[in-house]
Amino acid sequence: MGRKSQKEVTGYDRTATPRRRLLTAAAFTPVLAAAGTGPALAGARETTGRKGGARVTTAEPVRPVATTPADWKGVAKALGRAGSLVNDVMYRTRFPRHDLNVVSQGVRVSPGLALASHIGFIRYADGSTLAMGDMAVTEDELQPVSDALIEHDIAQTAIHKHLLAHDPDIWWTHVHVHGRNPMAMARGFRAAFDATATPPARPLEPPPPLDLDVRAMDDVLGTEGVNDGGIYKSVFARRETIVEYGMALPAGVGSTSAFNFQPLGGGQAAVNGDFVMIASEVQTVHTLLRNGGISLVELHNHALSEEPRLFFTHFWAVGDGVELAKALRPAVDATNVVPVEN
Repeated sequence: MGRKSQKEVTGYDRTATPRRRLLTAAAFTPVLAAAGTGPALAGARETTGRKGGARVTTAEPVRPVATTPADWKGVAKALGRAGSLVNDVMYRTRFPRHDLNVVSQGVRVSPGLALASHIGFIRYADGSTLAMGDMAVTEDELQPVSDALIEHDIAQTAIHKHLLAHDPDIWWTHVHVHGRNPMAMARGFRAAFDATATPPARPLEPPPPLDLDVRAMDDVLGTEGVNDGGIYKSVFARRETIVEYGMALPAGVGSTSAFNFQPLGGGQAAVNGDFVMIASEVQTVHTLLRNGGISLVELHNHALSEEPRLFFTHFWAVGDGVELAKALRPAVDATNVVPVEN
């Protein structure tokens, strides 16, 4: 029996539905939601009104505020490298694992495809700071990294895989901390990175040309990707505002579907990334991905108690870049996302 079409699975066809674009830059690829400590909606501001004649009290989430690079000089010094400001609200620092030589399914995995660590800092209107990220570590590094994070009161909210069978064994752990001393947070992250063989930062260089038909891939996916160090990246963000312990995450942070295409020559690519979904979308997305021959790697959460609850499925496939885009598009249309402009 052949696989079902998208319309047979979902009951409707969203490939023809026009979708407005989100005029913002991609933040995390892949990215994560925060975890936090303390009671739910701690620090949220309450408002009172009436609905149907009844008095109703709701909690408004605390919003992020704009910052400048100068606000994060102490964080950069503590981390030991400079980051960049994303949309004026998140200070993001990358830690690519150029030291690793990882092979999965016969493909040598580049740092930009699946081996990059990153930490983001966000300032909020109440004066607090949220810091969160994703660390790629070897199996031998995982326990020392966990010990360093625990020692510095930094939460681990996920420990999982991004790849199918690969050598050497790599793990990915999502991290989170919320407080009022960003430099202390940065020192904690630095201690965790010091427990790894993560190399020093390299000077930025122009990205190499891509042996992919990126224009056709963009047309299929309905977005405009970006050449990020030789990896072609396409990103989609959830339409909903994501709230974690009373803190509203900036648009696109912790709630993106990210597709990373690593050129293999002759228009071929390895694609790795993840889909962000609410519970009701998960099985539809899985069915559509398998319909397109996309391998499922892992289903998990990145956070502990965000609202709405988000699920992430990592995936893998190798093939013609345009055909891979065609295989991914139906699953994109089955989720409540908009393209992220780069």
